[in-house]
Amino acid sequence: MILFNGSVFALVLWVALAVQIFALIDAALRPAGAYVAAGKLTKQAWVTILAVALVVVQFSGWFGPLGLAAIVATIVYFVDVRPALRRLVR
Repeated sequence: MILFNGSVFALVLWVALAVQIFALIDAALRPAGAYVAAGKLTKQAWVTILAVALVVVQFSGWFGPLGLAAIVATIVYFVDVRPALRRLVR
């Protein structure tokens, strides 16, 4: 049972890594003007936030205050910023 729990935890970490990498790449590929037009932080700010979040989770894990803040930042990008940018670009 311990091996199963360890492998599930490792799978969750790999999925979190993939989601964060996707968010970072997606933010980097969006046009800079769309961020301003959507009333969000600038493209540079979001790319920096997501890059720092990725580094934090990889080096300190997603438990604790820094890891939790990094996960929240990624979630905010997906539920608030990305939909606003997608509406503008279409």
